[in-house]
Amino acid sequence: MKVLLNSRQIEQILKKLSSRIVAGTPEDVEIAVIGIRSRGEILAQRLAAILAKKIKGDVPCGTLDITLYRDDINSPKNGVQPKVRPTEIGFSIDDKIIILVDDVLHTGRSARAAMDALIDLGRPNAIRLAVLVDRSGREFPIQADYAGYKTNTKPGKIVQVLLKESDGKEQVVVD
Repeated sequence: MKVLLNSRQIEQILKKLSSRIVAGTPEDVEIAVIGIRSRGEILAQRLAAILAKKIKGDVPCGTLDITLYRDDINSPKNGVQPKVRPTEIGFSIDDKIIILVDDVLHTGRSARAAMDALIDLGRPNAIRLAVLVDRSGREFPIQADYAGYKTNTKPGKIVQVLLKESDGKEQVVVD
């Protein structure tokens, strides 16, 4: 197992991502942050808090469950059916720039599913994808608008994001 990012590096990346998001967003358009379950939601909460301090205002934050939008829902891994959890977005996404947050962008399938789910909820002004780790291996023509760390991890390897809220430790590793 190789450590790609430690706790301090993850924190620095989120601060840099927030600066890039603020710089790339018109002042007259409201932004909201939505994280893809499960680690994307944790990163989204952190990012929304940093953004709120930078813009000195409220940044709505929500969580999106993409289980029913996945293209592999009928092919469960290890024979275990995926668990559907609630989407928790307590605000209208209409006319906002939605910062969609995920931990790792690899094939593009999760991001595609998330965009489908968001469109079912409303009509945002734009959707911008922010990821902690952007790795090679796309199967769909989807790119991150804001990527924290880029890696060309070999096929068959797993990039895993561990966060203190869910895993008790904070790091990004390749297995």
